[in-house]
Amino acid sequence: MGKRLTAIATRTGDAGSTGLGDGTRVAKDDLRVAAMGDIDELNSSLGLLLATGVHPVDGADALLRAVQQDLFDLGGELSIPGYSLLKAERVLALDQALADWNATLPRLQEFIMPGGSLPGAQAHVCRTVARRAERAVVALAAREAVGAACLQYLNRLSDLLFVLARMLNRGVAEQQWRHDAGDAPDPER
Repeated sequence: MGKRLTAIATRTGDAGSTGLGDGTRVAKDDLRVAAMGDIDELNSSLGLLLATGVHPVDGADALLRAVQQDLFDLGGELSIPGYSLLKAERVLALDQALADWNATLPRLQEFIMPGGSLPGAQAHVCRTVARRAERAVVALAAREAVGAACLQYLNRLSDLLFVLARMLNRGVAEQQWRHDAGDAPDPER
């Protein structure tokens, strides 16, 4: 791994480039940097979800804290081309939690609208940020080699966050998508 930051305001990026973990410099709009930024945003969004409270769901707090660690590994892997940090068994851990939590939920009959409780709504935000991060990593993978576990992990994580949102919204009526909502009369008229 590269050196740890000891000074935050290094001024080395003032001209629009940034250093990767292997010491090379790339433009700040490089696909690799964009993917790393989306992973960082996802980790911050998960921090907010943890702050809003996921304690009603057994194991959610510990799992999300482990996910935050995994995302640092994923970001580290992306910061050093050709380096591998994220382990395949971490994908299996998400698969297991996904199966456990999903088994307790009623089957969906229709798409649901994001929202509900504050923690549930934040889990939906995290899900969409995870999907964006996944798209960024897929775009990078089309140009350069990216570990398969990275792509699998992000795909599984977004699914898990959807299921977690539903778990956090237990007791709150899930608002279903109404495909004919545009034809409904305006309640203000």
